[in-house]
Amino acid sequence: MPAWIPREGGLQIAVRVTPRAGRDMLAAGTADHLAARLAAAPVDGAANAALIALVAKAFGLRRGAVRLVAGETARLKRLHLDGDAETLARTVAALYGTGA
Repeated sequence: MPAWIPREGGLQIAVRVTPRAGRDMLAAGTADHLAARLAAAPVDGAANAALIALVAKAFGLRRGAVRLVAGETARLKRLHLDGDAETLARTVAALYGTGA
C-alpha cells in the first residue's frame, strides 16, 4: 500500500513510528509509509497521542480530525485525516518533496 490514499472524507496515511526519539518529527519515509520520531514512550497510549498531535499540527488540523484506524500497538500505523483529500495530499506530497 502507498504512504497515502484518498478516502471518503479525507486521506489515509501510513506512518512508521520510532518512539523514545530525541524530539518529535514527521518526515518522508519510504514509498509505503511516512516516518515519525516521537519523544514519547510507547506506554499507556502516550506515543499514539503524541503521533496524533504531531500529525494534526503538520497538516493544520485539529486533533479530533486525526484518527488511528490500525496499528494501535504496532510501529506501523494507519491514520485517517478528516478534510479535503486533495489539500491533504498536497501537504503530504510536500513532505516527500514531490509537490504533487
